[in-house]
Amino acid sequence: MHMKEAYGTINLEMIRELSEAHGISGCEKEVSRIMKKWLTPVCDEITYDNLGSIAGLQKGNADGPKVMICGHMDEVGFMVREIDEQGYIRMLPVGGWWGHVLPSQTLYVTTKEGRRYHGVVGSCAPHGLPPEVKEKVIKPLDLFLDMGVDNREEILELGIQIGDMITPDTKFEVMNNPNYLMGKAWDDRLCAALAVDVLYRIQKDAHEANVYAVGTVQEEVGLRGARTAANLLHPDVAIALDVTTALDTPMDKGDVKLGNGVVLSIMDAGIIAHKALLREMEEICRDLGLSINYDMMTAGGTDADNIHKAYDGIITMTLSIPTRYMHSHHLIIHRRDYVQTVEAIAEFCRRLSWDKVSAMRTAIQ
Repeated sequence: MHMKEAYGTINLEMIRELSEAHGISGCEKEVSRIMKKWLTPVCDEITYDNLGSIAGLQKGNADGPKVMICGHMDEVGFMVREIDEQGYIRMLPVGGWWGHVLPSQTLYVTTKEGRRYHGVVGSCAPHGLPPEVKEKVIKPLDLFLDMGVDNREEILELGIQIGDMITPDTKFEVMNNPNYLMGKAWDDRLCAALAVDVLYRIQKDAHEANVYAVGTVQEEVGLRGARTAANLLHPDVAIALDVTTALDTPMDKGDVKLGNGVVLSIMDAGIIAHKALLREMEEICRDLGLSINYDMMTAGGTDADNIHKAYDGIITMTLSIPTRYMHSHHLIIHRRDYVQTVEAIAEFCRRLSWDKVSAMRTAIQ
């Protein structure tokens, strides 16, 4: 029996499909096809850049400004780096990993033909380990994947090769309190889903803006798809969506917590939010009675970092979804944060006009 009623309306089927799809940086095709499936009913056009980012356009009622709402499709994972004579696989991290979240976790290796094989990350039993070993920081490059085979030849017979994709083995789950959702790849499939959901929210509303929901590629290895997608679309305004670290567990204490609503990112290592756009989002949240939280980071960044520097500068900021246990097999988010962020961005799209864009541009001059 559920503790509480689940907050708001969420397309759990879309979120589950995106979470459980496999796609590290440079291997986002499976994810892109899922996004296309959900974009098609609410878009007038679907386009791609030459790196694989997907953009679904919902046209406005006039020749209005272009707004780009994006979440990246790639997840952190690994590539096959080396196969030894015993059949153990050494892995190359794609994106950032802390070695301590990996031992004894299960992973999938996907071959170039699309076949998928299960393995487990090797670990040490604690019995008799000297203290200096127990306290040692584990480096991801020192770990190996046990595929349950006799030797290297058996690995090759499976079709596994150097460079093949390795991803977490995780199923989406609605938790004991249904407001909490657990899965892999919330960074950033959750926000790719959110961008699509905005189009569903505004599809029957009058809006001047031409709204693009974009799934970018290769964010985890350098925000690469954001640059090419921005160059393709040349938006007037952009909102990057990404997760941020929740600071509400016994390991962390801070103001960013699950279930507190909309998070407006003021600054990270790569961007300072456009002041006029930040003020506009604050006003919308107040008008709708949505919670407002702020995020500031001295390290890390989002797709906004590359988007805002395109052409002669694009009005850009990041909205974030607090997430527990980022860059691991199991991440937890809260429905309220997702739903309120969809509401805020949908309202922004309804209100956006050339007059608004002009006002935002001149506000900082």
